[in-house]
Amino acid sequence: MLKFFRIVLLGILMVCWFVLGLLLCLARPRHRNNSYLLSRWGLHLACPLLGIKVKVIIPEQCRNLGPAIYAANHQTNWDIMVMTGAVRPGVVAVGKKSLLWIPLFGALFYLGGNILIDRGNRSKAIDTILQVVDRIRGRRISVWMFPEGTRSKGRGMLPFKTGAFHTALQAKVPVVPVVASSYADQIDLNRWDNGEVIVEMLPAVSTEGWQRESVRQHGDEIRSLMLAKLAELDAQVRRP
Repeated sequence: MLKFFRIVLLGILMVCWFVLGLLLCLARPRHRNNSYLLSRWGLHLACPLLGIKVKVIIPEQCRNLGPAIYAANHQTNWDIMVMTGAVRPGVVAVGKKSLLWIPLFGALFYLGGNILIDRGNRSKAIDTILQVVDRIRGRRISVWMFPEGTRSKGRGMLPFKTGAFHTALQAKVPVVPVVASSYADQIDLNRWDNGEVIVEMLPAVSTEGWQRESVRQHGDEIRSLMLAKLAELDAQVRRP
């Protein structure tokens, strides 16, 4: 019964979010702050309906950072609600082109100013990185990326791909690691209290002095920092 009640409320919230979001995006399609406002208007507010408390920690140096690549761990589809509290103004996301075909969400993802890439075609994906670099430089936007490339679903933090770090190097912007505590098996819609998730933004990592040949090494170093933070958050988070 509780699960049904939550699903109904989430459905109502998502419809309202879509209508308001569509009006915003049609008024100013692909604006640099559309994604930030959409995350504030509904997605992050949905967490209490899931019975989960999200605590977001953002260091002062990251509050007015300017263009950057935000690299976050990717756990489940709930990331879209759990992690949006850490989204900063001027941040857009990168996603697969197939997202465009998801009813309602796909249209908002595109009109929200986010970037779609073709992961099945390596040459186009490389060209897309160059386009992202141009947008970062020209519009002074930041980009939110999941270096794992897929949801880990409780398997721990998966190995990182290098696209996010190549983008940061070419755009000459820092990488900001963002870590959410492990919650893949924590959300049960039939339970009132699903505990909490802690999302912490780490200090920015400068790409100054990076070389193309060392991008893999730098990506692994950032992953090590995120793994250490993940273990720290998992040790202190309140679980149901």
